[in-house]
Amino acid sequence: MTPEQTKQFISGGQWQSIAPEIRPSGIKNADGSLKPFYLTRKFTYYPGDKFELEIINLADPYGKVLLAKLFIKGHMQWKGEHPIATGAYKVDFVADQEYEVTPLFQGFADVLNQLASRDYNKWEVGRAQSIFKKSFAPFGLADGQIFSECDLIYINNDLMFWGARNVDGRGFDKEENRPTNLQIPLMRHT
Repeated sequence: MTPEQTKQFISGGQWQSIAPEIRPSGIKNADGSLKPFYLTRKFTYYPGDKFELEIINLADPYGKVLLAKLFIKGHMQWKGEHPIATGAYKVDFVADQEYEVTPLFQGFADVLNQLASRDYNKWEVGRAQSIFKKSFAPFGLADGQIFSECDLIYINNDLMFWGARNVDGRGFDKEENRPTNLQIPLMRHT
């Protein structure tokens, strides 16, 4: 598919995780290994290269304990072909419209009240707060910074693949960290 065909294909519905996904985090266990990070994703593409993404962070691999909901709204920048597969494209996701965090577990709200209390109301379970262009230490965001990721999109057999996280936990914050492998795919739900 061309980029225009890919955009047309991903329009008109929500894309969701098939099952809870695992990723390496930047946090290490006592033995030095990277702590696993579990999540589910819901993604919607809109005309004009706009998108919405909801991520639910999970405490366990089966998704029984919900930690937090992230809601990101912004624009996609298509950067050309990606060498991972024919029809794969480099895409930057830029959260230039909205970025919210909602604690879904009291322990996570407690951590946020310790690490991110300045310029925020008290963090409470079920209550969203905007972190858009604000300093947010848990995610390494500085005041005025717009979150973005250098990622990829690849369509195969009616599934949408993005890039798999780097095994060392590095984020997709710059071109040299753009993924070189595929993540578990998203399925269309209409």
